[in-house]
Amino acid sequence: MSEARKLAAILAADVVGYSRLAGADEDRILARLRALRSDLIDPTVAVHKGRVVKRTGDGAIVEFRSAIDAVRFAVEVQNAMVERNAGVPGDRRILFRIGIHVGDVVEEVDGDLMGEGVNIAARLQGVAEPGGICLSEDAYRQVKARPDLALRDLGPVQLKNIAEPVRVFAIETEPSARPKSAVSREHDAAAAPGAPALPDKPSIAVLPFENMSGDPEQEYFTDGIVEDIITALSRFKQLFVIARNSSFAYKGKAIDVKEVGRQLGVRYVLEGSVRRAANRVRITGQLIDASTGSHIWADRFDGELDNIFQLQDQVTAMTVGAIAPRLQRAEIDRAQRKPPENLDAYDYYLRGMANVHQWTRASTDESLRLFYKAIELDREYASAYGMAAFCFMLRKANAWLIDRPGEIAEGVRLARLAVDLGPDDPVALATGGYGLAFVGHDIDAGAAFLDRALALNPNLASALLSAGWVKTFRGESDAAIEQLTWVMRLSPLDPHIFRAQGGIALAHFLAGRNGEAMAYAEMALKHRPTYLPALRELAAASALAGRLVEAREAMDQLRRLYPSLRVNTVKEWQPFRRGEDLARLEEGLRKAGLPE
Repeated sequence: MSEARKLAAILAADVVGYSRLAGADEDRILARLRALRSDLIDPTVAVHKGRVVKRTGDGAIVEFRSAIDAVRFAVEVQNAMVERNAGVPGDRRILFRIGIHVGDVVEEVDGDLMGEGVNIAARLQGVAEPGGICLSEDAYRQVKARPDLALRDLGPVQLKNIAEPVRVFAIETEPSARPKSAVSREHDAAAAPGAPALPDKPSIAVLPFENMSGDPEQEYFTDGIVEDIITALSRFKQLFVIARNSSFAYKGKAIDVKEVGRQLGVRYVLEGSVRRAANRVRITGQLIDASTGSHIWADRFDGELDNIFQLQDQVTAMTVGAIAPRLQRAEIDRAQRKPPENLDAYDYYLRGMANVHQWTRASTDESLRLFYKAIELDREYASAYGMAAFCFMLRKANAWLIDRPGEIAEGVRLARLAVDLGPDDPVALATGGYGLAFVGHDIDAGAAFLDRALALNPNLASALLSAGWVKTFRGESDAAIEQLTWVMRLSPLDPHIFRAQGGIALAHFLAGRNGEAMAYAEMALKHRPTYLPALRELAAASALAGRLVEAREAMDQLRRLYPSLRVNTVKEWQPFRRGEDLARLEEGLRKAGLPE
């Protein structure tokens, strides 16, 4: 059969005034929409058992098992957007219209949905108010008994290209029920009797996971997962993690996440469940903003119980690898909403981190300014020194240096201060160590500090990434490939994933595997077309593989971006311990057309 007919709850959403927003600043609006999809839309779809059928540029069609699931998703997203738009000028706010219908659809072989059920949902979102949700009468019948929903009957509405009028209902949201701003929430939490004040860093409680196996003997495994996650998160010096004994006080109790957040004085709560069937186990987890109840992240892990401890370690690593960057993004959003006059060293650090991820010359300059400001306010801020050193790494890697000797010296100075001031800070050790290795060409010292960072926090993806590159500098190609492959598995949505792919490309190239080097360089360039190391590896590997046309094309692009590069200056750009590695790269670039 090529298609199947079924009944489904269909949700259609789009961005209000997308053309106007894109016309004002297309790059910014696209970046914000991508962030919303990864941080809010997709995780919330997963939590409510939905399936994204298609994306429509500025919107999406999503299928749910029931209207209740669809409505829960819609309300959660719209409430989260109220919070995210706080402090954003009115003409730059992203507002969604959402329509929900339950009706007959046709499912194609590729999973696409067609038919009037989809059409009605799409037309309903068109009549919703900005930030609003409209339901068809068929969807309304499934949710009308819910006491937590205020529904307003809009009467029969003639929808475009739909033959018969459709009775439409709008979900009303009282302004008082909408989430408060982050500043107001923190003030309320601090003022609440008996409520601990929120720490000045991201704070999280990991609640006992629910054992859904029906087997009390599985409690030890379920509790072990949670204890490992608490321990692993505690290794992130930038996080405030509630101790195990306090978290486990909620074991076996019906909990309200917002109340847990208030009682423990945390912004975020992680909860989950474990279900075992025969020899297989499924573990789910979801990260929740305790102030609003909105979901930040959700995922599930499936595995065999043949090696229960290995599975436990894998789930811990994957969960922590996903949570840590999302907590940082949530904190960056919070810092960016703060008035400038209220910023402290940590806020400047977070704003600097937001700019680092943009990977442009202007954003790197702005990041450096913000990290220097954080250092000015806190002279002992080891991570800020490390990230400032990382900015000079970006300048060197991307050929943005102007005063080369002066900037190299400053990058090394900052890197040494980072490792000196942060002997127990994995971020400071990782960024400072990589600064010493790449900017200062002190490969062995850099490797030692990165090893120390990973001993303190084995799940720090940025440290694993930098350590993988340093293994490449040292000629340890296979070890580098193994580590960088794990980085991509640990942090698949990392905005710097092209760095891992570029490192794997160089490792394969130095090991004489030109085909693999070309493949990984091309992967990196799909994520970042101007990534110079990937262009370099693609040019050199293609040349040594005899594919001179591809080599010249890559070299032309490399020289447009780095016109002063010469064969005899490659050693200043890229550190290598082994002379034969440098010679191989020089040979490949020479054959690709790089002048001496």
